[in-house]
Amino acid sequence: MRVLVISDIHSNWAALSSIQEEFDYCLCIGDLVDYGTDPLPCIEWVKQHATACVRGNHDHAVAQRVEAKGTTGFRKLACFTRPLHWELLDRVRMKYLARLPISQQITIEGVTFYLVHGTPRDPLDEYLGENEASWTARLQGINANFVCVGHTHLPFHLNLGDKQVINPGSVGQPRDGDPRCSYAIIEDGQVTLKRQEYDIDAAIRQMEEAGLSGEALELGASVLRNGRMTAEANQKE
Repeated sequence: MRVLVISDIHSNWAALSSIQEEFDYCLCIGDLVDYGTDPLPCIEWVKQHATACVRGNHDHAVAQRVEAKGTTGFRKLACFTRPLHWELLDRVRMKYLARLPISQQITIEGVTFYLVHGTPRDPLDEYLGENEASWTARLQGINANFVCVGHTHLPFHLNLGDKQVINPGSVGQPRDGDPRCSYAIIEDGQVTLKRQEYDIDAAIRQMEEAGLSGEALELGASVLRNGRMTAEANQKE
């Protein structure tokens, strides 16, 4: 059994389409949209290929038409890109995002997976990194072989004994300083965190074609090229 685990695609089709792994099942841990500007093929790919998918905070915000607010960092980037999603997404795709579960437990070939974008305590918004003690506390009462999470855009794998926690990192907007697409493969119980180069220039050209320009385009391009929000980019805001 070979399972592809992806998260935080953020409307970056150039990144998602670069993943050419063979897989038997695909688990998507949310945030299909926002930040990027190419949501349609990303949503359609997940609808076609994901065995299970949960809702991320950006899926929720786009589907519920929550206006982005902020003058710095990623909040400002969302202010630029979220209105484009409301122009691009039809009612069917908005409804798809709105109806994604906030958590899901699924058993595949005798192996149980628990999916949540943030944490069981706060499925959409809590950031929790690679901290064994904190995850052990959060996962009390969760009975699963693998717990798959996202949200931080930082890949990690923790073995807690009775369960393993996997954050595959971000497909479309890594934040660990490595701009390559990030994802995970679980094969016969073994976890591998993987990176894939993709055409970042193509993603930036798509942003420009979608209508981003000036400061918005510069900010979005900087994050993709650097794999993080640089101090210089943040200061320009």
